[in-house]
Amino acid sequence: MRKIIVDTNIIFSCLLNSHGSIGDLIFNSDNQFEFYSNQYMHYEIRKHWKKLLKISRLSETELQTAFDKMLTKLIFINEELIPQKEWEKAETLLTGIDLDDIDFLALTQHLKGSLWTGDKVLYDGLKGKHFRNVYNTGEMIKLRERTGRK
Repeated sequence: MRKIIVDTNIIFSCLLNSHGSIGDLIFNSDNQFEFYSNQYMHYEIRKHWKKLLKISRLSETELQTAFDKMLTKLIFINEELIPQKEWEKAETLLTGIDLDDIDFLALTQHLKGSLWTGDKVLYDGLKGKHFRNVYNTGEMIKLRERTGRK
């Protein structure tokens, strides 16, 4: 099973539209992918909770229910478990792109997984540095189709 590290913008997108393609990937890929994120993601969601409520037009209870349901599909890794060498590699790769995503990239390298992001700057920057283990949502859909046939 392929390890996929999801960044915060993927989680936001899933919360805003759990019936879209991102929600479909997260909720209907149990045999192909294991989804991971870091503990910091919890803080990011809570930090933007009021904005998510406003944009989603969901009630507090509905958004909390959606968040709780989504959490059942994610495995969380404490960032403190990631070795220093992975942080250093991630920092080198992200220099000139966006160091705010260092925790997701360090986790991706630590788990020998792939990063799923909706952040075009991050995606393009990593691809530009020949980092192959980064996917956007369209590529994730194609990857699920390919791996589902095996």
